[in-house]
Amino acid sequence: MTDRLLASEAGASTDPEMSTLARAIEAHRRDALPRLERLWTYFRNAPETLGIAPWAFRRTRHGQETGLPPRLRPSGSDPRLDDRWQAAPEIVIENDIAWRIQTMVDFMVGRPVRILSTIDDPARAAQIDAALDAVWEASGGIALLQDMALLGHVYGHVDLVVRAPEPTHIPDSPADAVRIELIEPTRGLALQNPHDFRIIDAYAILTDAPDTSETANRASRAARPALPQSTTTTIELLTPTSRHILRRTTDAFETIDESIETAFEGRLPIVHIQNVAQPFRYEGLSEVEQLIPLQDELNTRLSDRASRVTLQSFRMFLAKGLDNFDGTLIGPGRVFATDNPDASILPFGGDTDSPSEARHIDEIREAMDKISGVPPLAGGVVRAKLGNLSSANALRITLLSLLARTARKRFAYGRGILEASRLALAALDAAGILRTTPAERSLRLAWPDPLPPDLTQEIAAAKAKQDLGIPRDQILAELGYAPDNGIE
Repeated sequence: MTDRLLASEAGASTDPEMSTLARAIEAHRRDALPRLERLWTYFRNAPETLGIAPWAFRRTRHGQETGLPPRLRPSGSDPRLDDRWQAAPEIVIENDIAWRIQTMVDFMVGRPVRILSTIDDPARAAQIDAALDAVWEASGGIALLQDMALLGHVYGHVDLVVRAPEPTHIPDSPADAVRIELIEPTRGLALQNPHDFRIIDAYAILTDAPDTSETANRASRAARPALPQSTTTTIELLTPTSRHILRRTTDAFETIDESIETAFEGRLPIVHIQNVAQPFRYEGLSEVEQLIPLQDELNTRLSDRASRVTLQSFRMFLAKGLDNFDGTLIGPGRVFATDNPDASILPFGGDTDSPSEARHIDEIREAMDKISGVPPLAGGVVRAKLGNLSSANALRITLLSLLARTARKRFAYGRGILEASRLALAALDAAGILRTTPAERSLRLAWPDPLPPDLTQEIAAAKAKQDLGIPRDQILAELGYAPDNGIE
C-alpha cells in the first residue's frame, strides 16, 4: 500500500484525482481539525482582545463565549457596529473543564513513573533500566508524560514517535541515540489499513509554515487588500521500512529527503494511545467533549445571574412630580424642592434571593462531577465532613470514581509507554549501544499512589513485602528509591 501511495504522489501534480495522501490530508483538515481545535479552545479558554483602534472600546473575549446563546454574544466582530457594546450584559466564564482535566493528569502522572525490566538477571535488568531512564529523561522525563496525558485527555488520543539515530551518526550513549517525541493530534495523520482499522500502514506528520518564496512575497505586496498568506506543508511520512520528507504546495508533492529505516525491525515507530477506548475507532474519547454542553449551560446561567445581580444590587429611585428634575444623583444631604404636594421619590430594586437559580447552578456542577468523575474535593475544595472512617479510607471512598478512572487510564497509557520503551530498546540494539533480544525487552511499570503518601503506612507495607520475600530492589523502587546504575 505504501509503495503505491508514494508512486501516486510522484504524479500528483498531473493526476486530476487527488492521491491517497492528499485526500487524507484534506479530510483531516476538513473534518478532524475543526473538532480538535474546538476541544482545545474549551480547555484553554484563551482570551482575545477586541477593538480595532487605540481609541475604540476594547474588551476581552474568551474562547468559551462561542457556546453562549445569541442574546449574550456580540452580533459582529467590529465593536463599532455591534449594539451590544453600548449596554453589554455581564459575561461570566467559569472554566470548570480546565481544572478537572488538570486534576486527572495530576492523579495519573503527578509523580515520576518507573520503567523496570522483568528479566531474572539483576545486573542485566539494572543495565536496561538505566538505558531506558536515560532515553526518557533526555526526551523530557516526567514533563513529557504529563504533556502526553494532557493532550490525550483533551483530544481523546495522542501518538508517540520513536526517533532512531541517523545511520551516519554513531552516538555515545542511549540519551544521544534515541528520542521519544510527542505528536499533537492536530498534526498527526494515521493512514489506516482499509481492511483492518487496527493496522497503520503509514503515518504522516504535518507541519505548516508560511510560504516565504519570492513569488509569494511579490503577490502579497501587490495584493490590495491583503490576501491570506499562503502556506507550505512539510510532510514527514513514516512507514515500517522507510522515512520520507515531502513538501506540498497547492496540489503537488516534492520529495526533499528519503531514507531506509531498519532500526525497528520492520515495525512502524509510532505508538498510538487512546484516552478512553472507543470501539472500532482510531480516535479515543475526549474528557472535554462530554463536558462542553454542561459548560455552556453553566456559563449561560452564571452570566444571567451576574446581569440580575448587577441590576438588582443597586437601589433605584422613581421621581414623580419634581419640577425640572434632571436626573441628579440621590445622595446624603441632597435637598429637592417642589411646589407639587403629590411629588415623591420611590425606591425600588435591591438584590433578592433566587433559590431555583442557585439550585440549578449547583445541579449543573454536580452533573459535571458525575460525568468527569472529578469531585471538588479532588481540587482541594472541602465542603463537608468525610465521615467517621480513618482519613485515608474516607478520602479513597470519596474519590472512588476518580481513582477507578485513573487506574483504567494508567493501563491504557502504560501500554503505550511500554511499547515506546520496547521500540527504544530495539533502536539501541540496532545502533550497537545496548544489545538486547526480544525476550529481554519484557518490561513493567511501577506507578506511584495517586493520593498523598503516608510514610508510616508505606514503611510498614514495605517491611511486610520484605517478609514475603519480594526483592529488596523492587521494594525500594516502589518507594521511589533506586541505586544509580550506569551502562558498562
